Amino acid sequence: MQIIPIASGKGGVGKSLLSANLSIALGQAGKKVVLADLDLGASNLHLAIGQHVIPSASLGAWLTDKGQFENIIAPTDYENVSFIAGDSQIPGLTSLKPFQKVKLVKNFQSIDADYLVLDLGAGTHQIILDMFLLSPQGIIVTAPTVTATLNGYLFLKNAVFRLMYTTFKKGTSGYTQLETLRKDSLSLQRLYIPKLIESLAAVDKKNTELFLSRMNAFRPRLVMNMIDDPKDADKAQRIRHSCTQYLGLDIEHLGVMYRESLQEKALASQLPIIVYKPQSVLSQAIYRIAEKVLASETRTFDTEFTPDSDGSDTFQIAEEEANDDYEYKLSGIDDLVGSGTLTIGELAETIKTQQFEITQLRKENLLLKSKLVQAAQQGFRV
Repeated sequence: MQIIPIASGKGGVGKSLLSANLSIALGQAGKKVVLADLDLGASNLHLAIGQHVIPSASLGAWLTDKGQFENIIAPTDYENVSFIAGDSQIPGLTSLKPFQKVKLVKNFQSIDADYLVLDLGAGTHQIILDMFLLSPQGIIVTAPTVTATLNGYLFLKNAVFRLMYTTFKKGTSGYTQLETLRKDSLSLQRLYIPKLIESLAAVDKKNTELFLSRMNAFRPRLVMNMIDDPKDADKAQRIRHSCTQYLGLDIEHLGVMYRESLQEKALASQLPIIVYKPQSVLSQAIYRIAEKVLASETRTFDTEFTPDSDGSDTFQIAEEEANDDYEYKLSGIDDLVGSGTLTIGELAETIKTQQFEITQLRKENLLLKSKLVQAAQQGFRV
């Protein structure tokens, strides 16, 4: 099972939109998916998948009333997709007790599915960082605004420091040095992680090597949402450069999603956007992201591996996709209508039919790719 935690440095950037629609796209590709709402302080993921009533069998109820974990995994209206509701109506769930977190993680890891998608809360609370670090390949969603890109970077910075603290345990020389540094907030803000690693290696070589191994495995994936122009996609490069220079962290780019007015209409219709309008630009972007997730290898922190890419190619691909989508939105419409070849009504019907056919082909392509990957993996094991 591939765990996909989806987080954001700030709210309102489309984290739940991606979580819900990505889960459905993976389900359409024939994969068994469990979608969990872990935004425990403000659970609303049920609205994104068309459920306007929080199920009584929810994560909040299970954490407070116990019972069987399997009972809170509920089917949805979408093929191969099950849902775990969060339940924000239970007070105090924004901060889980240590034993609750351990119990939750243990049950998550025992789920029988191909993908477990975790819709996390916004911000850098410790429980959010720990859930994000359940997988080396979590997704961080951001937007092109200055505050959103900054918060996206700061989230990843906090995730790196959380990974560091879970590596250098209490009682080690490395932990003592980190605690000394933590008390000097000014130095901490200016510190480059690569420089810090040098000083940690001098006092705690063994744990420094373990941390470097985990950093090599750590490959967060970025999605830039709510862009209006292809130039907005360039903001992702700023996050990447900051992560490389200051954190010593390589990140990948899963793609961009344009701001889409149809999303509000989809929510009002109680339907995810890829169900409400599968041929829309936003839906096509989500299907592209799903294709990349399906093609990705499942990684874990406790397995040694050599990254097959530094992530630079994924940034180039995402920028190209941004330009392609923008041209798709604008191309040919004025010429077709202006020449009198098609009326507005005929044009709309033609585009709708062609886009639906493209969507169907994309779904078939997703399913075929997943079958090919599965066949290749079985052949490799043999």
